[in-house]
Amino acid sequence: MNIIETENLTKAYDGAVVVDHLNLSVKKGTVYGFLGPNGAGKTTTILLLLGFIQPTEGKAYVAGIDVQEKPVEVKRISGFMPAEGGLYPNMTAFDNLMYFSKFYRIPKKEAEKRAKELLELVGLKEVADKKVGEFSTGMKQRLLLAQALLNDPEVLFLDEPTNGLDPHGVIEMRELIRELKKDGKTVFFSSHILPEVEEVSDEIGIISKGKLLASGSQEEIKRRFIEGRFIITVETKQPLKISGLSTEVTEWRKEGTNRLWVYASRDVREELIKELTGMGYTVTDIHLHEPTLEEIFLELVYRRE
Repeated sequence: MNIIETENLTKAYDGAVVVDHLNLSVKKGTVYGFLGPNGAGKTTTILLLLGFIQPTEGKAYVAGIDVQEKPVEVKRISGFMPAEGGLYPNMTAFDNLMYFSKFYRIPKKEAEKRAKELLELVGLKEVADKKVGEFSTGMKQRLLLAQALLNDPEVLFLDEPTNGLDPHGVIEMRELIRELKKDGKTVFFSSHILPEVEEVSDEIGIISKGKLLASGSQEEIKRRFIEGRFIITVETKQPLKISGLSTEVTEWRKEGTNRLWVYASRDVREELIKELTGMGYTVTDIHLHEPTLEEIFLELVYRRE
């Protein structure tokens, strides 16, 4: 079952398209990493999915609810951790959570219990009575996550959750995301940092300039990327000094002195060996190359531009 669906979701500001006919499908109970460079449209997409802003065109559904028609219902079942801000520095961590619990009309005793549980969950139990203005960036990020969980949401939207964190804080945030998944929550989080997304996501969406370039599991994205596009690496004993190849290839390039990258619509390894051998080269290694997610990301987002 898909808990998030969009149909040609589009947002434009003064004629500039920020989110461009986006079609997303996110399965319930999964971690979906929304990956893209800064300015790709990630935050705008999250705001559209939560009903904070209205689309120029298209539809969005969260748990089957039409976001445009019933934005309050969507907010009731969702949690949102913004990339920055949203906390009151002169209030304690506990008081911040108590204040925000009023927006969900959580009874006081229940809110107190919930706030204490969440502060323990995110590792802030010992600083519950400390003013947030004295918190480190990592502590603030964890408190924002606790705030997003106040209403025990079905779907959690995290906008750049590791923004500004040190390596230890990044690891802690990843572990928290894994725990939330174990609790049955759907986590939709944006990031411009590939290893983050790669580490914890069940499925990934790659976005650039408002367009969804790829979506699915890492294996699915790799499979679609190489479909009809074979990448072959060749190494020779002698330095390569060739100016072209007659073998059926769409592109080729040299790397260093002894390695050749060949792009073809089919497996042309046999032909390559024959051709290079005929030129007097000794082929020491030749194999099909499976691109990493990083290579795919760079190719989709930057090299196509």
